[in-house]
Amino acid sequence: MLDMSRNGEQLLNGHTGRMLGLLSIGLAFVRLGRRLLPPLLPTVVADLSITSFQAGLVLSIAAGGFALLQFPSGRLSDRLTRKTAILASLSILVVGSVILSGATTFILLLTGAAVVGMGEGLYGAADRGLLSDLFVEKRGAAFGIHTTFSDLGGILAAGLAAGALAFGVWQVAFLPTVAGLVVVATLLHRWGVEPVVIEPVSLHTRETVGRLFGQRRIQWLLLAYSLFAVTAQGFVGFLPALLQAEHGFSPGFASAAFAGMFATGIVARPVAGRLSDRRNRLAVAGTGLVLGALGVATLATAGSSIVAIAGVIVFAMGQKAFPAPVQAYLMDTFPEGGMAGDLGAVRTIYVGAGSLGPVYVGYVAGRLSYTTAFAGFVIMLLGAGFITLGIARDGP
Repeated sequence: MLDMSRNGEQLLNGHTGRMLGLLSIGLAFVRLGRRLLPPLLPTVVADLSITSFQAGLVLSIAAGGFALLQFPSGRLSDRLTRKTAILASLSILVVGSVILSGATTFILLLTGAAVVGMGEGLYGAADRGLLSDLFVEKRGAAFGIHTTFSDLGGILAAGLAAGALAFGVWQVAFLPTVAGLVVVATLLHRWGVEPVVIEPVSLHTRETVGRLFGQRRIQWLLLAYSLFAVTAQGFVGFLPALLQAEHGFSPGFASAAFAGMFATGIVARPVAGRLSDRRNRLAVAGTGLVLGALGVATLATAGSSIVAIAGVIVFAMGQKAFPAPVQAYLMDTFPEGGMAGDLGAVRTIYVGAGSLGPVYVGYVAGRLSYTTAFAGFVIMLLGAGFITLGIARDGP
């Protein structure tokens, strides 16, 4: 693993700054595959003649693949090299994006979504592991900057989706993703100082699970993160559908609101990350969840476009303030030699739980309404927020 002195922790310059920039741009393209699906979903549903439940299943299968590869991502990057795991991730994502670019049936759509989810999952813990090797004192700030590019990926997804829909073929939205992933992989291969290592690796699952789940604090934090993940996946997956189907807004407005959610994260994520370096990390995260619940409640009861946008922004401010502080807190807690594997294990749990979010929304919307499904998110976020604030109050 890399051994960087603390004096070398530069966010914008030097090797650390260059790698932070590359990994962050990589994250934006990694996120594109799944982020493109929600704004395209109403058109995909009509084009492929599928139900809202099937649409939710596509999103959940993608999220399930994302969850499945979290632990292997971390363990492979610990036992081999971070570079090896990340390059494997980018390669799988290229394959998945190519499948989606040619999807003309529900089965192809489902297959492409699953492959894209798995590729994204393999990136998830390895990139955080590499950043944790590079940053110690500025870890929260680095994670804040890095995760901001997840939101840039969402904005780019909204733009690509709008362009593809205007062109009349939704599948072409996935082609720029392929090009971006190839460029990032090429630069990582050139700039990364680690070798590419390919050899058998034991995951040591039982040892990892025993160490992590023997800590009550981690158990409660996992519950909070799982509730957050269900809400995040369901909200992002069906925000455009909610705005169009039940609030009567146009597809253009829905796409703008979708992009606005990620634009808010560009500010909220780095601010929360830097704040968590100076304050209690979990207090920052828990406060964000309570704010997010207020945003969902505002959106669900919105009677005008202004109130709807306000709800989306308030939700985004709270939701985007959660991941960076909590992931930095976890990396502070885990042993140095296995931090990526441990993060991958906990990410498997909460991301796996989060994959149920779209299915939950699709089912409740089919039986009742999108508004009812989103109202459930208010309860989930408040529960997660109070759990996180309770852990923060108990101290480190």
